[in-house]
This record gives sequence, structure tokens and C-alpha cells, in this order.
Amino acid sequence: MNFNNITFILHKAQLSENIGLCARGIKNFGFKNLYLIEPKALFPNDKILATSVGAKDIIKNAKIFSNLEKSLNKTDILIATSARFRNKNIKHISLNGLKKIDFRKKVSFLFGSEASGLSNNEISYADYTLQIPSNENFRSLNLSHSLVIVAQVVSSIISKKNTSFKKSKKIQKATKNEISTMLNFCLANLEKQNFFKQKAKKPIMLENLRSIFYKMELSQKEIRILSSVFAGLTKKP
Repeated sequence: MNFNNITFILHKAQLSENIGLCARGIKNFGFKNLYLIEPKALFPNDKILATSVGAKDIIKNAKIFSNLEKSLNKTDILIATSARFRNKNIKHISLNGLKKIDFRKKVSFLFGSEASGLSNNEISYADYTLQIPSNENFRSLNLSHSLVIVAQVVSSIISKKNTSFKKSKKIQKATKNEISTMLNFCLANLEKQNFFKQKAKKPIMLENLRSIFYKMELSQKEIRILSSVFAGLTKKP
């Protein structure tokens, strides 16, 4: 298990101070990877650098992406944090349940903006949602506080190296990039077949399709099989 396998993704973070404090929290617990999706503040800026204190290297090496999908190319497992449970058929995981995660894989933790958190669209990319236990009458946590809690728990788990996995090494789990490529191929073929006739329903249909494929823990072999199936469905008899 490797600390370098862990990435923290801030989706549309608004406050410079929070970005800096998140970088500090990442370094506090031995991690290095910070990704930002469309940060609202100019990045980097003086406030970010000032609040990061000794974690300026985390800021310097942070990666900026124009959308969430592009940031997931090297992610095997995505865990989205949320203050509320969603009306979605998606796995929920507790902080204690993180012990079951194979941290030898590339694992990313996704945090939403301070104002609105994560939408169902962003959640649909995740393998799990994680809710940090707090006062049920006041669940909203500061962005940097949420990240620090998760970072501390994951750091403790990795340091103890107490997780055992018995899956065959021959089975290679598909990456988010491979799933994305397969899904986009599927959607392109559906478009050709005029599948999305009701344009108003198309966004929610895309969201649900994405959620189905991202949470299935598909292997690379299964991705190839599904791609062949989708290709075959478009061939004329």
C-alpha cells in the first residue's frame, strides 16, 4: 500500500483559504496528490500559499482539470464525500469501512464545493459515497475539515498495513479511463440509434447509465467484452 496512490480531488472549490488548508492537511498525513476541478479562485494565489503554510510543494504540484471525467484517467476507485445520502443505487461506505478498500490501487477522494457540495451527476462517477458521522441536525462540515478527517483515517489504515486481499492477480480491474472510453463508445452508438428521443430526459438517463457502469467494478476483460457487444449491436444484419 502506497501513500502516492491516494489523490484528493476538490470539485469547484470556492475559497482560497480552504484550498490552502486542504493542501496543508494532505501533507500533514503524508500524501502528495491534489487535483482541482474548475477552482473558483485564481490558482495559485497569495491566500492559497499563505494558508498552505509548509505545504507549498503540494500547491506547486497540484493538477487543474476542466471537468471531473478528465481527472479520473488514473483512478481505479473513486469515493465521493457527501453530507447526505442520495436516492441513488450506489454503495455507501463508512470511515471504518475504508479498511476494506484496496489501497494498493489508485484511490481518489472527491470533495464538493463549499456552497453546494456534489451533484448527483458528479456522484454518478463514484464507486462509493462516504458520509462523515456528525450532528444529524448540522451535518455540513468545512471542506478542509472533511478532507483532514478522511486523510487521517486513510493514513492510519495504510500505516497499519492490516488489509488482506485474495483476488487473483490475473484479474485487472478496469481504470476509470477505460470505463469512460467504453461508456462514451456506448453512448455514441446509442446516439446513432436515436435512443435519446426525449431530449429532456437525456441528462438523467446519461447520469444513470454512468452510475451503473462506474459502480460495477468491471475488469479490463469485461470492458473489452462490453465494447465488442456494443459494436456488434450497431452492425447491420
